[in-house]
Amino acid sequence: MSMIGNFRLARPDDIERLLGDPERITDFLYNEEVAADRLLDIDKAWHGLHFLLTGTAWEGTPPWNFIVSGGHPIGQVDVGYGPARAFSNAELQAIAAALAPLPIDELRSRFDPKKMQELEIYPSIWDRPPAQDDTLGYLIERYQALKAFVAQGAAEGFGLIVYLN
Repeated sequence: MSMIGNFRLARPDDIERLLGDPERITDFLYNEEVAADRLLDIDKAWHGLHFLLTGTAWEGTPPWNFIVSGGHPIGQVDVGYGPARAFSNAELQAIAAALAPLPIDELRSRFDPKKMQELEIYPSIWDRPPAQDDTLGYLIERYQALKAFVAQGAAEGFGLIVYLN
């Protein structure tokens, strides 16, 4: 089984409705038709990206920790690996503003395969030789997609739902 990091842009009224009626989250995430540009799957890179942004396994301060914590839990409904979390447009704008000036070279300098293995950063592939598996490249590619997705959502007035499945 794998744990996949997922992000969905949502209108503010959808987020408000889901926070008020969390039992609707499963249908919202898995049964509603949604435009492809409103969804982002970063595969198993979610925990590695969290580490690059915060230097921690599960901690960190907002807005940097948004991948694994923060936001508003949408009830206690398990949508794969725990409940989904919602971020308002204002919170998404703060995330986008934090990510915008962060250069790729800074992320590269934070990549520490030994520490990532010690902290059990999922999926525990970080010590593979670069010639065998470009783990840093994998993270950078997913980071660039996430950064663009967050910026687009923030600019268009959306909120964000984050979940693992």
